Amino acid sequence: MKKTLVSALTTALVVGAASTTFAAANPFSDVPADHWAYDAVTQLAADGVIEGYGDTTFRGQQNITRYEMAQMIAKAMARTDVSASDKALIDKLAVEFSDELNNLGVRVSNLERNADMVKWNGQARYRYWSQRYENEKGSKDKKNTDQLNFRLEPSAEVNKNWHVNSRIDAFTNPSKDGDATLKLVRVWAQGDYKNFQVKLGKLPFFSTETAGMLLDNQFSGAQVTFGNQLKLTAEAGRWDLDNAINQSAIYKAAEAKDEKDNLLYGDQTASYQGVALNGTAGKLYGGAAYRHFQSDLFKHVNEVEKSYKGYKANTDEAEIWSVGAGYTFDKNWNLNGAYAKNEKADRFGTAHNIQLNYKGAQKANKGSWGAYTAYRYMGGNVAFAPTYETFLSAGVNNVKGWEVGTEYVPFTNVTAAAYYFNGKKLDTDRDAELLFGRVNFWF
Repeated sequence: MKKTLVSALTTALVVGAASTTFAAANPFSDVPADHWAYDAVTQLAADGVIEGYGDTTFRGQQNITRYEMAQMIAKAMARTDVSASDKALIDKLAVEFSDELNNLGVRVSNLERNADMVKWNGQARYRYWSQRYENEKGSKDKKNTDQLNFRLEPSAEVNKNWHVNSRIDAFTNPSKDGDATLKLVRVWAQGDYKNFQVKLGKLPFFSTETAGMLLDNQFSGAQVTFGNQLKLTAEAGRWDLDNAINQSAIYKAAEAKDEKDNLLYGDQTASYQGVALNGTAGKLYGGAAYRHFQSDLFKHVNEVEKSYKGYKANTDEAEIWSVGAGYTFDKNWNLNGAYAKNEKADRFGTAHNIQLNYKGAQKANKGSWGAYTAYRYMGGNVAFAPTYETFLSAGVNNVKGWEVGTEYVPFTNVTAAAYYFNGKKLDTDRDAELLFGRVNFWF
């Protein structure tokens, strides 16, 4: 998953490390949840260099401030019994947070702040889908697919506040020679200031309040976020609906009316505006959002027979309201859920999810593992591009059912996962079943 329990649990550990002494006044901006420093701190924690994480509670997608991160680095710098590899990590973190360390009275000497202006992270992964779904004759159709993916995520420093980030993906079918694609998937400039963040370009598109139940993709435009514990996010731009066609009922609605060509050659890009509010309060976290899309493609969503109960006039809009919340019981158990509705859709316009998580695999910690069980109701005209990898198969979308999964770290920076979904298609009430497997090599 693109937003897994790995990052969530790491965030919880880091937040727990900050003492309440600094909670009242915080002059520094947030460190984004996908910042490379999180992995570095996780590795130091696994090696026993950083200790004292407070209650180690899970707090969802909450970021940590640069002030709190610097406090942890200062403690690590005071240690003398560290390995050469851990010392290198500490030095790298000290360069990144040198200004904050200086403000804490910790002088960073003999380190050149701009020695490493570009940082590279990435992964190589193999994914496998084994799909079973009931056809019109009542028998099961079978489809097995697999994929190799190589991903690079460079980040370049512009100045103290601004970075340029990108994501490059290469995909290939292992069974076919020459069947490969290379894409610059995202590229955006990001400015981080006190209680304020701005992103410009082709940037991540993630429904934080639903933990990715609706969207985990990218859009072109702008995003601004205000606040610390309570965050208000506003964003606007354009979203390529080709990313949603394989996930939702939109394509099938047009195909059923022999309008496939009109759909494919029409405008596949929607204008988009959205606003979201997310926050945390102790062990409870949650949020709400409103998103508006406009494109001719959405007219197909509402094209039903006039005799259909609840028929509405065709519209080129999608108006989606969503809410989500989660609660952390202790360091091992977390429960979260979400609900969303497309006010403009006559069919398959609602989605809801409830998920119970146990522990969590941390790629820097060999032997760590996690598991979950969930019930998902995924209306295709609202859950356009969900983060769940079990729903990336063309035949397993617009469904409802149960899902279980587990993830394990057999070696440092190597993760293996297996998920299983069993349910029914919403449009036909026929069985839908899928087994998914994944192996990631992180670097």
